[in-house]
Amino acid sequence: MDSKWQKVFSTEQRYQAEIVKAVLEDQQLNPVLIDKQDRAYHFGLIEVYVAPNCVISALKIIRDDIRFK
Repeated sequence: MDSKWQKVFSTEQRYQAEIVKAVLEDQQLNPVLIDKQDRAYHFGLIEVYVAPNCVISALKIIRDDIRFK
């Protein structure tokens, strides 16, 4: 992954990161998950990154189309 990629979402819940990734993949934005959680204690973040030219589209999709309850 190029270091210029931008984080568009982060969470402690793996299922939320996977949903965001899947929705962004459906829009051909090619997201990447970075798992920063500690394996033993399950704390930390899972982050979703996209290429710089996809940031605005990704943020709009996340804001408008994805809801977690």
